[in-house]
Amino acid sequence: MLKGKSVAATTLGCKVNQAETDSMLDMLSAAGADIVDFEEKADIYIVNTCSVTNIADKKSRQMLHRAKKRNPESIVIAAGCYVQSAKELLEQDESVDIVISNNKKKDITDIVNDYINVRKNEGGDAPADGEKKEYFVDISKETEYEEMGGHVPVGHTRAYVKIQDGCNQFCSYCIIPYVRGRIRSRSEEAVIAEVTELAESGIKEVVLTGIHISSYGKDKNNEGALIDLIDAISKIKGIKRIRLGSLEPGIITEDFVRRVSANKKVCPHFHLSLQSGCNTILKRMNRKYTREQYFEKCEMLREAYDAPALTTDVIVGFPGETDEEFEETVQYLTKLNLYEMHIFKYSPRKGTVAAAMKDQVSPEVKNKRSDVLLELAERGKKAYEAKYEDAELEVLVEEVLHREDGTYLRGHTERYMDILIKAGDISMPESFVNSFVYVRYTQNGDILMV
Repeated sequence: MLKGKSVAATTLGCKVNQAETDSMLDMLSAAGADIVDFEEKADIYIVNTCSVTNIADKKSRQMLHRAKKRNPESIVIAAGCYVQSAKELLEQDESVDIVISNNKKKDITDIVNDYINVRKNEGGDAPADGEKKEYFVDISKETEYEEMGGHVPVGHTRAYVKIQDGCNQFCSYCIIPYVRGRIRSRSEEAVIAEVTELAESGIKEVVLTGIHISSYGKDKNNEGALIDLIDAISKIKGIKRIRLGSLEPGIITEDFVRRVSANKKVCPHFHLSLQSGCNTILKRMNRKYTREQYFEKCEMLREAYDAPALTTDVIVGFPGETDEEFEETVQYLTKLNLYEMHIFKYSPRKGTVAAAMKDQVSPEVKNKRSDVLLELAERGKKAYEAKYEDAELEVLVEEVLHREDGTYLRGHTERYMDILIKAGDISMPESFVNSFVYVRYTQNGDILMV
């Protein structure tokens, strides 16, 4: 029934959402649909929504309305996290034909075929009951991982492999546990099957991703913890690099560090979520560690690796953050000396504990504090990369860029340093994509292969 139908999709939010969108498009393509760009006129539009902030909610609505405006006769599907938080609103939205919650995306083909069949039988009108047929589950009660199968990315050398869904942390600023549900781990067999398929297709680097990958296996009585999965993946022929998504500090134990550092396929690049360098704010955020414990975890990794790339996220302007508390964070981050810091200005999210807290920080103060940390982050990044001045680095080439000032190969080192390599007189630069090359690194940008 989908043969000859054109399908377009867009993704808001995280890499987990993107992986799920790719899987949905794979399933629809296998059923006969033609995949087109979201900016084109299509028969079916999928908007995989995000609800991490109020702004994400607004963008999700805008994309749904944009799709219906582009083709008023199209079937517009709202999927994902915003669906979980705004079911009633979307049911009343005339731009939306189908509502699909998390843990129902795996049924996308049957859902679309069902809708087309009902519409056809009704002569082009809405479903027989006169209302939008919904495909919605109470995500808080879901206990099984939504298996959507593997997806081989087209034209990429790095693949994101989803291994887990849900979160049990309930940080005071975060809506994710409410829209993604409790932790649900993917089976090791399914992960291995996907990574094996990726390796056979030529993928050399996989990134393990999920909503809270540090909790992998904990819903199965710790059977097959994250480190066990990493070791199993490392045995797959053809996979040269394993990169980890965001980790919680608590997973960094002596045993974990010992085992992960012994696995030479794991990239020495660890993103440890911090959010604040002030203990009183961490407590208000309902984070499960202190800044002292976080520092200890970083030191454990630095003892096990030669200059590991440690990166983090920091929120400025959390409710009640005083000048003194912010200064604590500045001093702490200076001491911590990380490679990269992603700085976010706190945005109230309706439905969270933090949104109802007193002493909300003004936008002007948030902007000033953000600027301070952005400058600190830039200095830290330059200082870290300066350590590799004139060093020989291995780069996995991901793409060719043709710019006004010349042609470049672009890729990343195992420490996730973003490298632009001057192609110069290299003939057929595209032939280097998905290959490892060695370069002589320099911060002035004049990077050449050696």
